[in-house]
Formats: sequence, C-alpha cells, structure tokens
Amino acid sequence: MSFTIAIDGPAASGKGTIARALAARFGFAHLDTGLLYRAVGALGGDPILAARELTPDDLRRDDLRSAAAGQAASRVAAIPEVRSALVDFQRRFARTEPGAVLDGRDIGTVICPEAEVKLYVTASDEIRARRRALELGADEGVILTELRERDARDAARDVAPMRQADDAVLIDTSTLTIDEAVELAINLARRAGA
Repeated sequence: MSFTIAIDGPAASGKGTIARALAARFGFAHLDTGLLYRAVGALGGDPILAARELTPDDLRRDDLRSAAAGQAASRVAAIPEVRSALVDFQRRFARTEPGAVLDGRDIGTVICPEAEVKLYVTASDEIRARRRALELGADEGVILTELRERDARDAARDVAPMRQADDAVLIDTSTLTIDEAVELAINLARRAGA
C-alpha cells in the first residue's frame, strides 16, 4: 500500500525543501507539481495543448526555476482545462509505491484529499521574498510585489484555489531553521505511519 504526503503553500515558504527532505528520509518519490505548470507556461503557445502533451523531458528544462516561469505557471494554472489535463498525472504519481510526496497549491484539497499526511507550509511575505531574492539574485522589493500578486491570483482562482485543507497541519517556517521545519514534518509523518 502506498503512503501519500501532500504539502501545500505559497511560493518560497519552504514546502519544496521539506518535500524533498521527506522523500529522501522515507524513500518516497517526490513531485514538485509546480514544475508541471511551470513547464506548460514555459512551453508557450496553447497552454491546454501543452498540458495534454507534457512529457517528463519537459520537466527537466533549465529555465523552470526562473521568476518568469513562476509567473507563467500561475497564469496557466488558472485555466480549468490545463488543471484537468494535469490532475490524472498527479493522482497516479501520488500512489507510487512505497509512497510519494507531492508539493503544490491544491494537493491536499483537490489532488490527494485522502492523503495520509497533509501539511500547509507558509511564511511571512517578507521572509518569502527575502528567500526568493537570495535564490534568484533579484531585487527583494520586486520579488515581494510579484509574490503578493501571485498569491492573490492563486487564492482567487475559481478552480482549485490555494488554501489550507481543513485537516492539514500548518507549519509556519518564518522563524524556523530548515532543520527544525524538516524535523517537525518528519515527526508528523512518522506519527501517521510513514
């Protein structure tokens, strides 16, 4: 039987770092679902067609971690047909044996509502902007504006808006070290049977 860990939250909150650490700790597969949307956005053209024809090679593009790809991902993720085309892929991945960790915006609410563990990872806007600016070598003020715009778009979309699942455990990483946040997540997963 597979074990699914669903991690949601806004950009630069630490959810990807936690997801990768959980996958490594438990020997589970990991999927950063944002890469699916980043790849669709980066491919350009008709986003619905791009989502339907997305391949694993598309997820290996070098430009998927750029700010432009993040903004494109948020725009294409608001298109219901794009989301629909990518849901089945994500749900199949979630049942990878012996387990899978998926991180994104709607994993615990839409993609894997029956996940054995659900986490919602967040941090203050300023902390997230500082982290992303350091990662990208970009202006913190510009990043802060972009993060707030993206959060508003992700939370307001009609289909699968970003929100904390009712049964998700909230982890605010604003004042936690990476090790503290990872250890907290590992302990939560262990208690659930991972």
